[in-house]
Amino acid sequence: MLKTGDFVLNAQADPAAVYDVRRLSVLSLEEADFARSTISGWPGYAPTPLVDLPDIAREAGVAAVHYKNESGRFGLGSFKALGGAYAVARHLIQVIAREAGETATVDDVLAGRYADIVASQTVCCATDGNHGRSVAWGARTFGCRAVIFIHATVSEGRRKAIAAFGAEVRRTAGNYDDSVAEADATAKREGWTVVSDTSYPGYRAIPRDVMHGYTLMAQEAYDQLPADRLATHQFVQTGVGGLAAAVCAQGWQLFGTDRPRTILADPTRAACWFESIRAGEPVAVTGDIDTLMAGLACGEVSDLAWEILNRGADAVVAVEDRDAEDCMRRLAYGDPNTPPIVAGESAVAGLAALLAVAKNPVARDQLALTADSRVLLFGTEGATDPVVYERIVGRPADAVARQAAL
Repeated sequence: MLKTGDFVLNAQADPAAVYDVRRLSVLSLEEADFARSTISGWPGYAPTPLVDLPDIAREAGVAAVHYKNESGRFGLGSFKALGGAYAVARHLIQVIAREAGETATVDDVLAGRYADIVASQTVCCATDGNHGRSVAWGARTFGCRAVIFIHATVSEGRRKAIAAFGAEVRRTAGNYDDSVAEADATAKREGWTVVSDTSYPGYRAIPRDVMHGYTLMAQEAYDQLPADRLATHQFVQTGVGGLAAAVCAQGWQLFGTDRPRTILADPTRAACWFESIRAGEPVAVTGDIDTLMAGLACGEVSDLAWEILNRGADAVVAVEDRDAEDCMRRLAYGDPNTPPIVAGESAVAGLAALLAVAKNPVARDQLALTADSRVLLFGTEGATDPVVYERIVGRPADAVARQAAL
């Protein structure tokens, strides 16, 4: 049984290598830059803050820890706003080109110039919460219909948050992977378009757009770091792996052999990346994969993410639910030199993994984590389910946010 701090090194990784990301994955700096220029032009765009955590850095025995706080992204409370909505926009532009024979821009779509074509489209996806909210928000923003599939254990709060953006929400039996299958089957039957953040054989183009959207978060973080004090390590939570792969690929392309080491944080109850990296090939985790870290409750890795992380991830660290809870509370109540931070269940997996590794001399040595290391964490969500957040933290998210603003 896995426990927090268990780790496996990636035998395929080579920190000294410069990988050809174009050949390995189809992600590119050019398309990442296009995503950045597109999304940064949307109403309400602003870079999310990068927060220093000096007390945690001291505890972890490293030079610095930086936390990319995504809780305010476009008012959706999650980095997922960057991926699903961007892929919806890209899909609609392609449909306009096919049906009208014209090259439209996102501004054209936002202005309603192709409203009839856009309104004829239905996008759908399966979700644990945040990705579905992004797709629903994108559909409402750009003017098409959305149907979102959630599995049996997705909380009622997350269901309501998705429905608030005008999407039809359908609950399915089983786990996340069952809802993925249901969304795919329904889309084929109804002629809808699946906008998923996980890829599988025959389905790659849209997840690729989603991942290019995610690269914006990494680019912002790298830009916010001092040029002479870039990150040496980045701890990134997994799920299907799209986020981690986008962050890892961006680091390869921008920094080559100076890129940060990428350490994946995998929930013990849905440890598909831990088992896959250990086996050297994708391994599906079956059965009950219900983890508190709902956004990471995935039993199978994404094909596209595997192409990148099977050689780019340096290690995987397991994280138990109870340690995620501890990290949520710690950030909520703050440290002497750090204001409170509203961090959701999936946002803190990287922090929990760092703290576990920092206490293990063997892990520190094998991951080259030293007193000079500078660590980047991605706080991927805020209180996306306020009821669950308050139950874990003991305070409403609004109260934590108000204290942070003082």
